[in-house]
Amino acid sequence: MCSAELTTGSAGSAAGPGFRLDHAAVKAWLSEKDPDALEALWQEADRVRKAHVGDDVHLRGLVEISSHCVRNCLYCGLRAPSRDLDRYRMEAEEILASAWEAHRLGYGSVVLQAGEDPGLTKEFIAQIIRAIKRATPLAITLSLGERSDDELRAWRAAGADRYLLRFETSDPVLYRRIHPDLPGIPSDRFAQLHRMRAMGYEIGTGVMVGIPGQTWDTLAADILRFHEFDMDMIGVGPFLPSPRTPLGGPGAVAFFADPEHQVPNDELTTLKAVALTRLVCPDANIPSTTALATLDRAQGRELGLMRGANVVMPNVTPVAYRVRYEIYPGKACVNETATACQGCLEGRIRSLRRRLGKGPGGRYSNAM
Repeated sequence: MCSAELTTGSAGSAAGPGFRLDHAAVKAWLSEKDPDALEALWQEADRVRKAHVGDDVHLRGLVEISSHCVRNCLYCGLRAPSRDLDRYRMEAEEILASAWEAHRLGYGSVVLQAGEDPGLTKEFIAQIIRAIKRATPLAITLSLGERSDDELRAWRAAGADRYLLRFETSDPVLYRRIHPDLPGIPSDRFAQLHRMRAMGYEIGTGVMVGIPGQTWDTLAADILRFHEFDMDMIGVGPFLPSPRTPLGGPGAVAFFADPEHQVPNDELTTLKAVALTRLVCPDANIPSTTALATLDRAQGRELGLMRGANVVMPNVTPVAYRVRYEIYPGKACVNETATACQGCLEGRIRSLRRRLGKGPGGRYSNAM
């Protein structure tokens, strides 16, 4: 059994009597291996999920609108130095058609995702947002990287509802190792998250589990940071580097911690992080990520939903573009049409005795 007794603690979670969720307890749970102890964690995460966001699984239609990126992140296949990529940038009509497909399939929201691409201008994105809002009732999440306040305000004014910006790790030294600054522009994702909330966005963030150099202490601090920032959306997925990158290619450069302290990028650790995230942020929207499904194609998504998640993000990007959005290798469902994915996901969700969510599925509209 986990050495940290499960009692309600300083994180102010919704966990039941017996659950403590301070730093030491979260760290202990992350490294827990006893199946009986973990079964108690799974059951508590699922109980808190049901009590706070219900049995609805909300579907967010993902549209990967551009594979261009100015960043030099050491793990992502879209990084600027990847010269042999077949890069693309979708036309406005193609993005609108993808959003309409999400609406046709019954999704309540759409996520416009890209590398950090200056070619996606303030005016272009604002026009897309307004067009989607005119044509559909979809909520719109943007995931376009670190952008100026002028752009962010314009997109919020145009009708964007949410913005997703992963901080990846709360360890500033590790963050700068894997995510170099642009020349003369220091990266501060926590500051941008704060500013976006003040602008009226629902804000989303997330971390990768198993980054080389990530320790149990660091990951525990990440999870408690979700609570500190009162995040609306939280994505937790395994670290899956692209083979095109310094952290994933032949002779990969890595910054591994001491083996006793290095977090593995495996399914079990990711699921523990998902469950603990649900306990410290009981009414947040938490996806069962595509990266988790990539690790375990047979039941990765289902396990995420059983460990506290309440969102799935099916891909509605045209297949011709989807296969070119190479952030990491072997991405799940990359060759499946949106219609085929819908049938598969619906069956998987219903097999868990969960329901397909209706409407935009915002954080507070989900609260029971």
